Amino acid sequence: MKIDLNLLPLFLAVAEEHNFRAAADRIDVTRSAVSQGIRRLEDALGTALVLRTTRSVRLTEAGRSLYEALSKPVADIGAALEGVESETNTRGLLRIAASSIAEQFLAGPLIASFAAAYPSVTIDVTVTDVEFDIVEAGFDAGVRLGEVIEQDMIAIPLSGDQREMVAAAPSYLAAHGSPMHPRDLLRHRCIGWRPALNVAPYRWEFEENGVPFDVAVEPQITTNDLRLMLRTTLAGGGITLALEDNLRPYVEKGELVPVLSAFLPPFPGFFLYFPQRRNMAPKLRALIDYIRRGSWAMSGT
Repeated sequence: MKIDLNLLPLFLAVAEEHNFRAAADRIDVTRSAVSQGIRRLEDALGTALVLRTTRSVRLTEAGRSLYEALSKPVADIGAALEGVESETNTRGLLRIAASSIAEQFLAGPLIASFAAAYPSVTIDVTVTDVEFDIVEAGFDAGVRLGEVIEQDMIAIPLSGDQREMVAAAPSYLAAHGSPMHPRDLLRHRCIGWRPALNVAPYRWEFEENGVPFDVAVEPQITTNDLRLMLRTTLAGGGITLALEDNLRPYVEKGELVPVLSAFLPPFPGFFLYFPQRRNMAPKLRALIDYIRRGSWAMSGT
């Protein structure tokens, strides 16, 4: 027995409306199409499903049995579709992987104000410096410096240009002197940063007369924890290199002194990045639009 499954929604409409014209209006077809469809279904099944009168339609016993058999799966499908449609509302879990040096993102105002504006969105931020495929790992978006974002990602700016800063505590510079050129760092105790276990320390890159170069600094102290790096530098442990955003508060309080600033030009800053999606989840779209409006940066709340 071969049944045209397209006839089943038509039958359900007739069974629930008890009227061919109302059923036709409901599924947006002609009355004759409904009548012919029911006849085709009955012929395929070899039994009458409805009893027609000039004023009404009622189900036969076979029709009632078929309706009962079909209505529960259809209800389940409807519930499933409603669940999918609920995703079109701005709600759900938003997972973001952010670099530990993304100060402007991690400072608090953006996340706090977005959460207040979208109370139905749950935000989960993983702070990690390991580079990985955010899609494969189940994240909606990531926050990183533009230069390390994969080419197949869409990226929107979270900050302006960034600069690195080399700095040390006044006590260290008083005892050991200030380097005048990046090559002088080879004679100093340096404090380095690495993104993860078994990854080489971050290179100390500079520029002179428009020509980039790096210095093969071999830090005496290396860590993957930005806070430990900062605390060790503040304690006079040596010279460190980090983003200016991370060191500026300590410079403003006189706890750190910048050096070699002339050799550290600006470069593209942080971006929120995400895969190109034709039908983007509303929760991610809301975050993107919120960042583009920039009101969180102006309010500071």
